[in-house]
Amino acid sequence: MFLGIDLGTTELKVLLMSGDGDIVGTAHHPLEISRTKNRWSEQDPEDWWRATGIALATLRDRHPEAYSRVEAIGLSGQMHGAVLLGENDQPLRPAILWNDMRSASECAELEARAPRLREIAGNCAMPGLTAPKLLWVARHEPECFRLLTTVLLPKDYIRLRLTGVKLTDASDASGTLWMDVEHRNWSDELLHACDMTQAKVPPIVEGCRATGVVLASVATDLGLPSNVLVAAGGGDTATSALGVGATEAGEGFLSLGTSGVLSVVTERFRPSPELGLHALCHALPDRWHRTSVVLSAASCLRWLCKLTSVDEDRLLAEAESISESARDKAPLFLPYLSGERTPHNDPYAQGVFCGLSHSTDRGTLAYSAIEGVAFALSDGLNALRADGTGDTSIRLIGGGARSAFWAQLLADALGIVLHRPFDTNYIAALGAARLGCVAGGGDLRSVVRPQLRSQDFFPQDDRRQILSERLASYRSLYREMRWLFPR
Repeated sequence: MFLGIDLGTTELKVLLMSGDGDIVGTAHHPLEISRTKNRWSEQDPEDWWRATGIALATLRDRHPEAYSRVEAIGLSGQMHGAVLLGENDQPLRPAILWNDMRSASECAELEARAPRLREIAGNCAMPGLTAPKLLWVARHEPECFRLLTTVLLPKDYIRLRLTGVKLTDASDASGTLWMDVEHRNWSDELLHACDMTQAKVPPIVEGCRATGVVLASVATDLGLPSNVLVAAGGGDTATSALGVGATEAGEGFLSLGTSGVLSVVTERFRPSPELGLHALCHALPDRWHRTSVVLSAASCLRWLCKLTSVDEDRLLAEAESISESARDKAPLFLPYLSGERTPHNDPYAQGVFCGLSHSTDRGTLAYSAIEGVAFALSDGLNALRADGTGDTSIRLIGGGARSAFWAQLLADALGIVLHRPFDTNYIAALGAARLGCVAGGGDLRSVVRPQLRSQDFFPQDDRRQILSERLASYRSLYREMRWLFPR
């Protein structure tokens, strides 16, 4: 048996997989984001470890015999977060997350300090990435920066608690702005630009390598067998790709989670930072990704649920129930609740409803929200196509993908066929479990295979035409509003 642990933004998920690749069981535990100031986003690493114990206890109770035969663990996690450790490897402050926008001015500073940043890292400086966060800490919390001994990425803090080992993998490290992404190692030039050294970042290994075993005392606490291997794992972009079986050039996925991620595997390093795209390493050697990111996707729906005091299923049902003519006249929605990455790289962008009236009801707002996310993802797809991404095989995953209505809207807005696997919600955890299996000696090709499709969504020409017209208005709205956002 092999275990996948996926540290998401709003949930920690665990998945138990048999040696032949079948999913035996899953469990999860929710996580909260702390937003103590505008545009801040933080979590306490101790909450991650507590959630890990709770989720694993649930999994153990449901599948005691299978759980007792775990041989290896793979890790997956939200990318770009900064876990700052001091003496005795204790966190010095809450972790600053990927959707934290406080370091906008530090991004300009970093680009000035490191003129070759985009060439080496394959990415432009964005507030959500790791490096500018450290410049912010050095400026605003100098004592914390002085006491800093190690910066870890979120999933690697879970590894530290499991094994006592400080390591990371190439896929997660490629999202820090400190890595030479083509050559898959740390760049002294980029670290120096942040007054950092390799002594303060963990060594990098490939995601399918074993990185140690679970400590005996931790194994006892978690009810695991002795000497369970822990694989290097990957950032959630790479593990999601492995979860859907995307290992070859042209294969990819669209994740409709807290953020919206559209990622395609490439056989070589192909950066396009000027388009707001990320060039990231895969969790497999000699593979990379080209990735567009929408910072707020399914989180837009959760935000609207909180405002209107209904659950997501009810809100989606109300969105689906409005007539086509009402959809065509619905308010436009800019889904930039946490700023935006691809293609705008605009940390000041904000959410906007345009076109509200007395007749606007909750279902119409819900439709506008999910349509706005679809339009943002369409902008990301255009950025990928602008730099040479051709026909791709895209699988739709993430919590939002459970809605067939939203899936069809995405296919219509993007103009591509989307393939939705049976279980879209634990894909990254499945990819992590697969890495654990390979680290334990499993064969990569037999373990990492595409998931069976449950449904294909084909773009409808009539809806495509109407959505194209609304998309043009959506883009015009952003162009008119962008100058107001920083004020």
